[in-house]
This record gives sequence, structure tokens and C-alpha cells, in this order.
Amino acid sequence: MYKVVIVDDEPIIAEGLTKMVDWASFGCEVAGTAGSGTEGLKIINELKPDILFSDIRMGDLSGLGMIAALKSEHKNMEITILTGYRDFDYAREAVTLGVRRFLLKPSKMQEINEAIEVMTAALRERDKSEDSSESEQTAVAGNFIVKSALNYMEQHYAEKLQLSDVAEHVFVSPWHLSKLINSVCGVSFSEVMNGIRIRHARELLKEPGLRVGDISEQVGFQDVAHFSRVFKKMTGMSPNDYRKTL
Repeated sequence: MYKVVIVDDEPIIAEGLTKMVDWASFGCEVAGTAGSGTEGLKIINELKPDILFSDIRMGDLSGLGMIAALKSEHKNMEITILTGYRDFDYAREAVTLGVRRFLLKPSKMQEINEAIEVMTAALRERDKSEDSSESEQTAVAGNFIVKSALNYMEQHYAEKLQLSDVAEHVFVSPWHLSKLINSVCGVSFSEVMNGIRIRHARELLKEPGLRVGDISEQVGFQDVAHFSRVFKKMTGMSPNDYRKTL
């Protein structure tokens, strides 16, 4: 039996899907439901369902980033989105990231059953081929997550930012984000983070009134000695020597 999780902040939707669909006839069972995006992510990570029905624009979590995270970290999971928003561009992007169906509320039972048929057929086909290699949506989803992570790092580099902070922002585990960054960027999270900070430090060194210690703090380093070591490693010279070349 394929495991199904239903996530919707409208209880009538989750309850209706659970009770009105003849899940057994599709070889499925509802393993869990959630009333919020945060709770849904927790249940998904615990149960690792084969199929997900979810509203993607709930109060606590929303957006394409959540879809990308789900498809990247649970690459074999089939997803159908239920939404009250008529947004063609959003739907197209969601499908690009790996969503199988995008249904508008209120959805007809025929549409829901057709979505289940398509998703279970895809799961059966995958079971036959036993192909666990990375597909092209999962690749797109991974790139989407890394891009979102890099944007967040760029905006918050001056803070005491850790891998776990960025991972939480893009809805994936720290381990998974670390793997994605290494795969896409070819370097580790800390190397990317240091690169962003040193790039901004080089700009700040153009200001003669700023001390090296002040610059170190402004770009997110905890102490100037560490900043100087990283700066020299990445540029081949100390901050003071670099400033003399400007």
C-alpha cells in the first residue's frame, strides 16, 4: 500500500479527502494528515509518504521553496497541489519543480481520482524500473534550493549565520543542504559563506576610515584574527596589504 499524507489548513478539505476517496481501490492508505505547513513538514519527514496532497499557500508556510524542498529531499514522492489561487505562472513553476498535478479548489472528485491514478501509475513504473538515480525535477528542485540558500546568505552574511539557519529557511535538513551546495557549487557551505563575506570585506577596505577590526565585524566574523586568516587564504595577502593595493 502506498502511504498518503494530506496537508491543508482547512479541516473540511483534509477530512473530506480522507473519507470520500476510496484509497484502498488505488492501493493507498492515508497515513497522516496535518493542518499547517510546519506540522506537515514534520509528518512528511517522519512518515516519508509516497503521495502528498497539500495546499501550498497556508498561513505559516508557503511558496515554491517548500515544493522544491520536498521534491529534492523526497525525490520519489508524488505531489498534487490543492489551491484556491488561479496563478498560471505559479502552477507552471510548480510542475517544473516536480508537482504532478495542480488542482484548483473546490476540486471535483473526478479530478482528484485522476490525480491519484496518475501518481500511483508513476510510482508503479518507478518500482518496476528500480531507478533511484536523480531525475531532471529533482535536479531542478536542488538548483532552486541552492539559489534560494545563496540569496539568503547574501542578505544575511553579516549575521552569525550557520548551516542550520540557512537550511531552516529553505525547508531542508542541514545535511541535505550541505550535500546540495557541494554538488552545485563544488565547495562547502563554509567556503561559500567565507567567499561572500570576503567579497564584501574587499569593498569595505576601500573606505580608509574603517578599521580592519570594524570590517571584520561588519561582514560577520567573530574575531579579527580569524578574518585575517581567511582573507589571506582567499586573496593571498592580509587585509592591510590588500588595502595598500587599492
